[in-house]
Amino acid sequence: MAIPGDDATLTISPSELRTIRDELQRFLLEYRFGMQEIETKIGILREEFEHTHDYNPIEHVSSRLKSPDSIVEKVARKGIDSDFDSIRAGITDIAGIRVTCSFVTDVYRLFDLLVRQDDITLVTMKDYIAEPKPNGYQSLHAIIEVPVFLSTGRVEVPVEVQFRTIAMDFWASLEHKIYYKYDRQVPDRLLSELKDAADSAAALDQRMERLHRELHGPRPAAVVAI
Repeated sequence: MAIPGDDATLTISPSELRTIRDELQRFLLEYRFGMQEIETKIGILREEFEHTHDYNPIEHVSSRLKSPDSIVEKVARKGIDSDFDSIRAGITDIAGIRVTCSFVTDVYRLFDLLVRQDDITLVTMKDYIAEPKPNGYQSLHAIIEVPVFLSTGRVEVPVEVQFRTIAMDFWASLEHKIYYKYDRQVPDRLLSELKDAADSAAALDQRMERLHRELHGPRPAAVVAI
């Protein structure tokens, strides 16, 4: 197979292509297994809440693994070397999980319950709820590492976990659709309306939290150790 380059044509044999494909599949399998480990942990918490607590704070859980095309695009955009070790060090959101919670206090509670497990390592945490992005985006982002035991030995796999409320998730979904429609060149009028909508969503979260406390009383505060 001939692949045109800037100055010359790069020829790759079918066997070399198969080798590249197999290496990429093995690379992504680590992230798939790491993602499944975290999904299992969240699933256990979810089932425990359903059976032994007064209500379940987890509304929805979704996951995704970056596609090879998406990884290549991010490698080029960030100027990362194309070897697997550099990609592993430079891109920490290849595996991603989103946990949608009922209330803001549940976001911190679930985060705390997950990162306090003794086989989980918290790498970084960005609290866009306490400090929203300028456009109004709110969410709690955590990069955590979980051990995966392969036939070749133990591998620490980074997984990005996002915690947000229903209102935050609805706003983020709408914002994504608008940015996609306008190819990221969103008119100022819509940007202003999106910011107003984010403020309204945050106010709704606060109001529903107050109503919840009146019905069920205050929940224990989460202790976050970083």
